[in-house]
Amino acid sequence: MLREPAIALSNIDLSLGRGAARVHVLRGISLTVDRGEAVGLVGPSGSGKSTLLMVMAGLERPDSGGVVIEDTDLVRLDEDALARFRGRRIGIVFQAFHLVPTMTALENVALPLELADRPGALERARAELEAVGLGHRLHHYPAQLSGGEQQRVAIARALANRPRVLLADEPTGNLDSTRARELLSLLGEMVAQDKLTVLMVTHDRDLATQFADRTIQMRDGRIETRDEGGGRRDESEKHSSK
Repeated sequence: MLREPAIALSNIDLSLGRGAARVHVLRGISLTVDRGEAVGLVGPSGSGKSTLLMVMAGLERPDSGGVVIEDTDLVRLDEDALARFRGRRIGIVFQAFHLVPTMTALENVALPLELADRPGALERARAELEAVGLGHRLHHYPAQLSGGEQQRVAIARALANRPRVLLADEPTGNLDSTRARELLSLLGEMVAQDKLTVLMVTHDRDLATQFADRTIQMRDGRIETRDEGGGRRDESEKHSSK
């Protein structure tokens, strides 16, 4: 089967800070993720996982190297073009949620749809919130929601625009085990049905292994190991062999 890269990084280097405080965060990172593939990115705190995710989203520009997402070279885009591209193609789940505090859950999820001039924004937002189990919290503000509920609103917002690529930073970090399984099941369905490409940063290697086609270990700004045998791929192989 022909492989179609959705994410292609080549020799990414990035330093942050100035002068004596400048830190070399990413060191020669090269990585390819195929369309419809789910990849878990694991590693200790400070290894560069979240920064690498921000580079893929075009929210951090590398000092050198190439970033191609869905056949678009992000390095060549200006800030306005990057914002438009993210709105159409990339869903992002931030570790800190970044919900608008003066908007309800429904309004938060509808916002990117409205910015992209998508019809039926409120109806689609309602459906996404129901899919993550928050149909009863549509009109609550972030301050009225628990951390886990805010996380699910952020996930619904990231998926509402039907992105081609989902970049998720600890998407299950504030969820209990039941909700985490439900979320991963939902993402697994989207990977299978819609060829959604998922790159998930997590500190939980077991979770990554269960969900992802493969797991990548980062340490000190470098890719240390690549595990090519994730749980989701194993399951698909079992079904195809029957």
